[in-house]
Amino acid sequence: MRLISILTALLVSVTLYLVVFQREALLAFAAGEAPEAAEGAAAEEETGTRVPVVAMASVASDIEQVVLVRGRTEAARQVDVRAETDGQVVSEPLRKGASVQAGDLLCSIDPGTRQVSLAEAMARLGEARSQLPASRARLAEAEAALPAAEAAVAEARARVPEAKARLAEALSNVPAAEARLAEAIAGIPAAEARLAEARASIPTAEARLAEAVASIPTAEARLAEAVASIPTAEARLAEARASIPTAEARLAEARASIPTAEARLAEARASIPTAEARLAEALAAVPTAEARLVEARAAIPAAEASLAEARTRIPEAEARVAEAEARVKEADINLNAASKLAEGGFASETRVASSEAASEGALAGVQAALSQLEAAKAGVQNALSRLEGARAGEQAAIGQVESARAAVQAARGQVESARAAVVSALGQVEGAKAAVQSAKGQVETSKAAVQAAMGQVESARAAVQSAKGQVESAKAAVQSAKGQVESANASVESAKSQIEGSKAAVETAKGQVESAKATVEAAKSGVEGADAGVASALSQIESAKASIQSAKSGVEGALAGIQSAEATVAAAEKEIERLDIHAPFGGLLETDTAELGALLQPGSLCATIIQLDPIKLVGFVPETEVDAVTVGALAGARLATGRDVAGQVTFLSRAADPTTRTFRVEIEVGNGDLSIRDGQTAEIGIQAAGQSAHLIPQSALTLDDDGILGVRTIDDRNLAAFTPVTVLRDSVDGIFVSGLAAEANIIVVGQEFVTDGVAVEPTFREAVQ
Repeated sequence: MRLISILTALLVSVTLYLVVFQREALLAFAAGEAPEAAEGAAAEEETGTRVPVVAMASVASDIEQVVLVRGRTEAARQVDVRAETDGQVVSEPLRKGASVQAGDLLCSIDPGTRQVSLAEAMARLGEARSQLPASRARLAEAEAALPAAEAAVAEARARVPEAKARLAEALSNVPAAEARLAEAIAGIPAAEARLAEARASIPTAEARLAEAVASIPTAEARLAEAVASIPTAEARLAEARASIPTAEARLAEARASIPTAEARLAEARASIPTAEARLAEALAAVPTAEARLVEARAAIPAAEASLAEARTRIPEAEARVAEAEARVKEADINLNAASKLAEGGFASETRVASSEAASEGALAGVQAALSQLEAAKAGVQNALSRLEGARAGEQAAIGQVESARAAVQAARGQVESARAAVVSALGQVEGAKAAVQSAKGQVETSKAAVQAAMGQVESARAAVQSAKGQVESAKAAVQSAKGQVESANASVESAKSQIEGSKAAVETAKGQVESAKATVEAAKSGVEGADAGVASALSQIESAKASIQSAKSGVEGALAGIQSAEATVAAAEKEIERLDIHAPFGGLLETDTAELGALLQPGSLCATIIQLDPIKLVGFVPETEVDAVTVGALAGARLATGRDVAGQVTFLSRAADPTTRTFRVEIEVGNGDLSIRDGQTAEIGIQAAGQSAHLIPQSALTLDDDGILGVRTIDDRNLAAFTPVTVLRDSVDGIFVSGLAAEANIIVVGQEFVTDGVAVEPTFREAVQ
């Protein structure tokens, strides 16, 4: 249903459009005519209903553009010449309106004691310059002493290795000599031992002979004992076999203790990263604390510099107080003098009032100087507070550094403790493993004991056979012992001769040891002397460097004194230069110069000078026309007096006035006779670039339905059309407009009775010339 309603509405709309707006075409279509025929009929109908109008054929021409603004005259330059120092005027005044040239004297101030101050400053400068050569000579002398001290250090250091080499050589000779002495001393007991041994060997040989004789019954007894030991060996074999199960039980117990020891080792190793992390954290905290300490220490010089700067301001403030008090006294003297002169009729009330004002100003200067002095003292207290705060910050930073280092030591102790725990756990593991090996060894020992017991049984049996051989050997030993008794007697004689030779070698070795020790002592003295020489040479270098720094400080102090004295001289000379106030440029005095005897303060007015040749015309261009004005364009003006002047644009502002949205323009005009004055009203016309325009009657203008200004024109088919235009300027003959073609037929009468597309029947008249 909704779709049918929409279609119905569309159909009705199309029907109404055809009936209302396309009536002719619809009737022609209903009658069976072609659209072209319908249009021809409509044109024929329109031809019969053309609107009569009056038009003019206009041809565009180039016209000069002029931007009109209202403005005023303004002096090229104007300045208030003011004093830069204080003092009493001693020059005759120049009256307003007088002509001055650049550099002419306007006001001259009494120099007072300034020449004395300059002479004193020059004397101080000469004194400061005279101190500089002596300071530089001290610096050169100190710098010349440094190479000699460095050479002495190098020489002393070169002696140290030689002395140490001698000491090392002497020390190396002592052990060899002592070794020879020890060897010689050791040779005596050996020789005596050989002698004693040889002497002792005689009874031994004799005893062996007796023993050999006596051993025969023993060998026979051992044979009987060996036969009896066989049952004992068999009993030990049974005992050894019984100990094997006990050893195997101990082995199992030792193996069971290994996992516990390994678990303790793993726990100890796991604690190491935690301790190392704490150590790393403590180490990381140390640079931060040290950085804070450095920062705190760096703040101290700045605080000390601020304190020194604040303290230097106090003498300056006190000097200003003294200067202000001196001005008060001077003002009081001038006031008393002016009052007494006024009482006698020799001074005007103006001068008395001026003196009173100067006195009040001087008192105000004293108060200001006292305020500055108090401010300077407060600055010193603030600087002291900052310095104390900086030092307290340094102490706090030192505490933080010490705390961080203590934390590092504690963390290192924890790391060492953890590592010791690892080592202990490793020892326990190794101990458990060693216990396993020990238990294994006990098992093996038990098994070996079984084998040994079996061997003992076999040995006992073999001992029986051996004992039989011993009986035979004892008999042979009797014969051998007799030969040993003869050999021992010969060894006694040989040992006596060796003892005498060893004693002689001991005396020789003692002499060598004493000589080596004496050489060592001499070498030690040489090393100590070389070290002392190095220390002495180093102290000489430090002394030379300190002398250089002291000399540099002296040179810098002398240079600073020279610069300070030069600055004082320059200030005094500048102060004297400021006594004469000259005209900065040529012009006219707008005010009288300062009166003779007047007291000028810094900033007091001496005179006002204006320059009127050339003079400026100043106007303000609307933002709609600013693009038409260019620097260098010709311009003319008519003053309020009716005088016409001409010049060129010298300046066009780039920024608009925030209130009027206009742009300042300046035109320079010659004024050699100074007849044009500052501040006269002027109507200014500025030449702009030429533009193509049509001159039409003002009555030809009309508005369209949107309120746009324009004209009605006629096209080639005599149909009316609206064309917007822009009004450039007006004249007595009409107005100049732009926006049209180079040639245009403009309706000048009847334009209000036609609209776009309406056919007209024009009657042309002559164009405006």
